[in-house]
Amino acid sequence: MPVSYVQTATILNRRVALRPEIRTELIRKGIHMLIAGVPTLSAVAGSTVAMVVLAVGTLAYAYAEQQRQHGIDIPIISRITELASRKRDLNHYVLGPVTLGLGAMLALMLYPAPAATIAIYALAFGDGVASIAGRLVGRTTLPGTGGKTLEGSMACFIAVAIAASWVLESPGVVFVVALSAAVIEALPTGDADNLLLPAGVGLIASTPYL
Repeated sequence: MPVSYVQTATILNRRVALRPEIRTELIRKGIHMLIAGVPTLSAVAGSTVAMVVLAVGTLAYAYAEQQRQHGIDIPIISRITELASRKRDLNHYVLGPVTLGLGAMLALMLYPAPAATIAIYALAFGDGVASIAGRLVGRTTLPGTGGKTLEGSMACFIAVAIAASWVLESPGVVFVVALSAAVIEALPTGDADNLLLPAGVGLIASTPYL
């Protein structure tokens, strides 16, 4: 059918046009998912050590980004920031890594294991997979979410459900945690989702009534 050819061509053209953007998002979220190593670090070396590592890393990035805004590149950090920056971030302070580090620290401070672990996994995998899936296969935009997609939210739900099942035994609790993560991630909160997602999911995971 002629319509199918037109639809196929439109999809292909869209994917070609988005290819640089998708590459940037893969780099961005690949780095984002590294935060999933924090629970292991906390279990092996203690939460205090994990907090110190997060604090030092966040401060180091904040300094490097401040210097980059003044035209001074810090080796490695500034280059990675440029590769992972979206178009909207050009000539702006890239705040995402700061809120990412703070979000993981918030989970460790507010919640005991395993709730803190689940909160950080939701931050690492839920947000990361949702963004990538939304850009690759997202078609159905959710109203009131600032452009986020149903496909991205479903990917978030699945990713958090898989991650939470490593920690939790009850399928019912896994479902509630994954659903709450998908709902929070879909909110139009910008970089603040790096704070709201672990705080919200950790609160749900630590609720004694589940």
